[in-house]
Amino acid sequence: MPSRVVDYLVRAVSTLGVKHIFGVDGANIEDLYDAIFDAPYDLTGVVAKHEFSAATMADGYARSTGGLGVVCATSGGGAMNLVAGLAESFASRVPVLALIGQPPTGLEGHGAFQDTSGHAGTIDAVRMFGEISQYCARVETGADLPEHLARAVAAARRGGPAVLLLPKDVQQSSMDDIPPFGWEPRGGRADENGIAAVRAALTTARRTGKIVIIAGDQVARDDARGELARLATALDATVGVAPDAKDVYDNTDPGFCGVAGSMGHPELSAAIRSAALCVLVGTPMPITARTGVDELLGACPVASIGVNAPHLPAIHATSTDLALTLSELADVFRGTATATNGARTVPNSLTPLRVPEASGPGLRYREVVETIGATLREGTDVFADAGNTGAAVVHHLRVPRGGRFVVALGMGGMGYAFGAGIGSAFARHRGQDGSRRTVVIAGDGAFYMHGMEVHTAIEHALPITFVVLNNNAHAMCLTREQLYYRDRYSFNRFRPTHIGAGIAAMFPDLPAYSARTLDELTSALGPCTETEGPSFVSIDCDPDEVPPFIPFLSTLETSRSTP
Repeated sequence: MPSRVVDYLVRAVSTLGVKHIFGVDGANIEDLYDAIFDAPYDLTGVVAKHEFSAATMADGYARSTGGLGVVCATSGGGAMNLVAGLAESFASRVPVLALIGQPPTGLEGHGAFQDTSGHAGTIDAVRMFGEISQYCARVETGADLPEHLARAVAAARRGGPAVLLLPKDVQQSSMDDIPPFGWEPRGGRADENGIAAVRAALTTARRTGKIVIIAGDQVARDDARGELARLATALDATVGVAPDAKDVYDNTDPGFCGVAGSMGHPELSAAIRSAALCVLVGTPMPITARTGVDELLGACPVASIGVNAPHLPAIHATSTDLALTLSELADVFRGTATATNGARTVPNSLTPLRVPEASGPGLRYREVVETIGATLREGTDVFADAGNTGAAVVHHLRVPRGGRFVVALGMGGMGYAFGAGIGSAFARHRGQDGSRRTVVIAGDGAFYMHGMEVHTAIEHALPITFVVLNNNAHAMCLTREQLYYRDRYSFNRFRPTHIGAGIAAMFPDLPAYSARTLDELTSALGPCTETEGPSFVSIDCDPDEVPPFIPFLSTLETSRSTP
């Protein structure tokens, strides 16, 4: 059978270890699905309900595997729907390859339906996607594809999406005379002078006091969790994590002192206050990670290792391969620790932030999250959506050992967790025996945006439990109305809905539950986590409860102390 551009693409991504391509079909991308169907590789084409969710599936797939996620979409509105999802991957430096169909080249600039060639006053897709990608190119001929694809993969591997725009006639063109795709990954890059400076700071701090590490999401991207643990042991360091990196260090380790930033724990602040050095590993410390510790970090010496310099003064060493860099540092300091952490076997207690007592109907964030956490087996992956629900999950949940934890704080797009959890489940689940499960936790606002991806999980019998905290509101926006606009109005309260009952009616074979009490929640979580395929539980919550979010709590404290 003659080889086409789409056949070449399918073969190429398969050689990169990709086993799933996520997308939504359409006229200008259907040839790619045709190639997937005929491919003699272990490759599955997944059709999502919306291109945003397809992009987040690829994002979640990449985050869970440490590899490349691939998303495809047709032209026009399909392509436009990718923007928010790719923007999250761009902001969070997640390697995603987007393959986007275009009208035939002969029609570009001549009134083609869904033309984004930039000709004759049309939208220029190269310029548009170029702003949210590490590489973007229009493939004009089949002969141009190998070079563009190699550049795109290399750019994505450096962190972030890469986009190839593929006219329909180019997709169908012959590739018989083109050699098979071959791509050799370049080795990691490290700043040797910077590493030497960090090493000297560590040596000095080991002699004078305690070291605190704050680890970020690059540890996950570089698959450097084991190396981080080795370094922490070698330095006898206390370890905290950025809010979007809870899974990079064992949450039950005696040296774990919680989360940094706006959803953070007092134990980490106390550790920084008494530290001789704070080492940032794989995080530039954006505002969500440094809220509440800014002043403490200003008074403590800070060193940093990672692809990006931090947003605060520090001795910085650039590293694009934290697994290698941390391993080398661990070897340097091996045998120098006093092993005080190793002498303890009980996990650190983490003090929850004090929030105002809620008096409204439904369950409370802390009891919900802790009840869910008690049911999670080792290896369970958790995807949390942004908002008040996400803040509660980040603050209260201890990630199960061996599990992944993702919360999208790059763009904070609502509904991200539904698609991302599905993408991760494709990558990580071990068949239908329940041996590895994914749990998606989101609010009802996020559910209304992209929660119908539940259908995709049902279609593929994925072991995912969807947990929706239903407070009949866009709760974080509602809290802001109350705190910053004197609670004079609300655009963000909804009429009551019964999401669990609705899902149960839509999908009669899906285990779906509604929980209004803690006993009902406990009873529902058992069968939800034990079933082989997907399950769903809706939990009634109080829309007026303030989450464990330091900016909100500080505002409340200020208002109480102001006459």
